[in-house]
Order: sequence, then C-alpha cells, then structure tokens
Amino acid sequence: MSGLVLVVGAGPTGLTLALDLARRNIPVRIIDKAATFFAGSRGDGIQPRTLEVFDDLDVLDAVLAAGMPTPVMRVHLDGQFVAERRMSEPVEPTPAVPYPNPWVLGQSETEAILRDRLAEFGVHVELGTALVGCTQDDDGVTATLECDGTRENVRAAYLVGADGGKSTVRKTLGIPFEGSTDESIRMLLGDVRADALDHEFGYWFAAADQPMEGIALSPLPGGRRFQFAAPLTGDAQPSLELLQEYVDRCCCRNDVTLTDLTWVTVWRPNVRLARRFRDTHVFLAGDAAHVHPPTGGQGMNTGIQDAYNLGWKLAAALEGDDTFLDSYETERRTVAARVLGLSSELLDKLVDGDEDAMERGPETQQLDISYRDPAVRAALAVGDRAPDAPLKDAAGRPMRLFDLFRGPHATLLSFDAPVEADPGVPAYAVVRPGTAVAGPHVVDVDGHAFRAYAATDGSRVLVRPDGYVGAIS
Repeated sequence: MSGLVLVVGAGPTGLTLALDLARRNIPVRIIDKAATFFAGSRGDGIQPRTLEVFDDLDVLDAVLAAGMPTPVMRVHLDGQFVAERRMSEPVEPTPAVPYPNPWVLGQSETEAILRDRLAEFGVHVELGTALVGCTQDDDGVTATLECDGTRENVRAAYLVGADGGKSTVRKTLGIPFEGSTDESIRMLLGDVRADALDHEFGYWFAAADQPMEGIALSPLPGGRRFQFAAPLTGDAQPSLELLQEYVDRCCCRNDVTLTDLTWVTVWRPNVRLARRFRDTHVFLAGDAAHVHPPTGGQGMNTGIQDAYNLGWKLAAALEGDDTFLDSYETERRTVAARVLGLSSELLDKLVDGDEDAMERGPETQQLDISYRDPAVRAALAVGDRAPDAPLKDAAGRPMRLFDLFRGPHATLLSFDAPVEADPGVPAYAVVRPGTAVAGPHVVDVDGHAFRAYAATDGSRVLVRPDGYVGAIS
C-alpha cells in the first residue's frame, strides 16, 4: 500500500494537516484547484487553542509577529462617538493557559506562514490542480487529478478533503451536507483602505434609531487595511462604489474615502454538518465537513483543530496501528455540532439586535473542547486538553510542559516517581523541588503542574500528540 496522504484543499485546514504529516516524515501531497493563493482576510480571528497548536507546529512566533490583539471598537451613532467596546476583555496569561487572548491576522497571511513552514519539509502546494474523481479499494485510494488539461492518477493510502463548503471530495462520496442556508440575510464583506480613520481602532457606524444595522470596519495588521462588514440589501453587486455608499450614509462624514478593494464577497448564513466525516480511506475536515456563521470566529479554528486531531491518527495508521482512526469522526463531529450551535446562537443575537451580540466569552476560545466520556466528571479527565505549567529542567533552566509536549509524539508524565515509557514516547518524572529520582525528570515550579493535573504522588498521565489527555493512572 502507498504510504502517501493526499490532501485536497490548501486553506488553513489542509495546510495544518500537511504540515503535521510532513513533520512526522509521512509522504504528503497537497493540491488546490485555485490558480493563485487566496488574498483576503476572511478568517482573521485566531482563538487561544489554535495559538497553542501553532506553538506546537513552530509557527507561533511568526503568527504573533505578523498579527495584532483584537482592537477596541469605537461606536458612532448618527456620526457622534458614543462608546468603546471590545469583543472580549484581555486577560493575563496563567501557568495553565499561556495564550488566553484571541489574535488577529488575515487568513491569507496565516496561510502564507503555514506554507513557508511546510516548505521547510520540502512540501509545496500544487496550485491549479483539481481532483476530478477517486475510487477506493481495500488497500487505499486512486485519485484522478487534472492540471493544465493533463490528467494524472495518484495512488494514496488516505485522501483528506479539506476543499471547502462546496467540497468536491464530499460530493464525490455522496455524503449528505445537512443544514440550511438563510437567503433572507446577506452580508457584504471585504478588505479596503480607509486612510482617514485611525488604524489603531475598529469602527461601528450606524443610525441612532437602528444601532445594530450599521457597518463595521475592523483594522487588519500589517498595513492600512480594514475588514469591512455590512448588511447587503437588494440586488446590488459587490463593488468599491457600493462600499463607499454605505460609508457615506452611515458614518456622517465626507472625508472617509475607501480605496484598494483587495477582496470582497457576499456571505449568507450557511449552517451545515456532514453526516459522516469518514468513508473508509477518505476523510473530511474543515469547511468540507462543517460550515459556520462567522459570528464567534469559529470556522477556521475548528478546521485547524480537525487537522490537528487527524494528523497523528493517520500517521499511526501508516505505521501499523489504525485503531485511532474511528475516533476522528467520533471526536470531531461532536465538537463541530457544538460549535455550530454556538455560532448560530451568536448570529441570532446579532440579528435580534441584542446589546451583547458583539461580546465573546471563553466559550469561543476552544480551550474547553473535550473528548472525554460524558460519564466522566473529574476536573481533569481522559479527553481533556492537557494544560501548561512552568518547570525547571535537571540543570535548573526554566521550561514548560508545552516544551515537553512539542513535537510529533505522545508524552508520559509521572508525578514524583521514576517512569519508563514505550519506545517513541518521551517520559518524564515531574518532581517537587529537592526530590531526587532516577532517569529523565523535570522540577515543578510552585506546584503548578501538580495542581493543573490534580496529581498525587505516583499519578501517571499520557498526553496524546494533539495535546489531549489520553490516559490517567
């Protein structure tokens, strides 16, 4: 059987999966039917759990350097400044949660960072390459690709459809995409410049008697661009002129001139969930498996989490252990359904004009995602996210639990006791200051690790490659 994984779709989901496989030395090809890379902001909100994934994939520094914190929004009604609002108040990092705040970076910039990291492993996106068909047998998948009119048959062990809401992979498999599209609501989204506005802030312009029916201009990092969002009525076609009409009408100023429209789209509430995420050797991830309203900033982040969950399981299967593959659908479809409900609830608030419609709580940060059995009620249980904590190595140098977890491997922690692990699974004793044990060990700082893991002497915790607790003993 070919050991190749073919990834269809080179958005954030497909790139994350290809990167996770490449760093495990799994042969991977990633294709996209588009002739050029996407050049818009679209999914510009990166949630805290995704920042942790980026830490593990060694792209976090680049993401932080290129992005910015979520901006303060200045609310103007009838042209008068009335208030400042934040979607969420910034909070300080804790030993368990090192990246507690969302981060803003245009999706095209996030994709470019992931592509650059993937290229370090010798893997490049094959643009202008479309999947036109695939068949399966007991040993894998035969995919037919087309590029510049030339067709190629590719043999792969597994194929992953990360090719968006109109997924060719999902349609080829005949998997129902259940849900609805609300044609009564349309939103105009685009990236523009507005040099008369202070780029350090976001803006909400509306009429005083209809405060929730305004336009939003949110600053994007790395230049002078703003992401524009406004309700679209009638049959008007997206254009810079139409966006300018909205601004002229809503902001009650004549000096705000929009220029450099680099991306524009019409968005409709589209809430759908694939009935299955797997068909034998073929998997769905990201928007190919679930599409969300943009409220809450969940879509791109959920897709990245799909990829992070699937990568290590495909690698294990290619190394001879396919027992984890069934858990991909079980774990991720449950999460996607919950996140769809959250996004839809936030959209309903926005449509209904609720005053708190723009506020975002910890439920949107994806730090509370759990794969645990619902019957398990412990504070830290199998399937929970493994928290971070400060440590010192044997030489007294500061480090973190996330430093131990980083990389394509599971990690075994043993609290105050020496430990041995299976080959390929790094094992560490986590000890209190002044405690001596044989073998690899790290020293807890101020008891944070013991508290985060509700550990007693002799506790053993296996942390999966995706940073979730796989076993406790």
